[in-house]
Amino acid sequence: QVQLVESGGGLVQPGGSLRLSCAASGIIFSIDRMGWYRQAPGKQRELVATITWGGKTNYVDSVKGRFTISRDAAKNTVYLQMNNLKPEDTAVYYCYCNAVLLGATSFTDYWGQGTQVTGSS
Repeated sequence: QVQLVESGGGLVQPGGSLRLSCAASGIIFSIDRMGWYRQAPGKQRELVATITWGGKTNYVDSVKGRFTISRDAAKNTVYLQMNNLKPEDTAVYYCYCNAVLLGATSFTDYWGQGTQVTGSS
């Protein structure tokens, strides 16, 4: 199994910034990609940003130009720098990892427990 430990959520005023971190641990042979999804009350979970271990990024349109995803491959860690936060960014943010364990034959999706981000004055 892969354990994902998230940190960095909290309450911030509109226009403020937060940085989320997510570290993956376990007997990991290889990671294909990591990223962040979010789920606001009454809404479906949506992709926010992903990054392949080769460095290719993907963002939902609503966060382009404001959020930046990055990774530290040596630490199996992904980061989400969130700038100019808006009230509509309020949600539980979930870390995501697609990895194959040592001895396994296929990649599997893993999820963190979620961290609350609230953009409100």
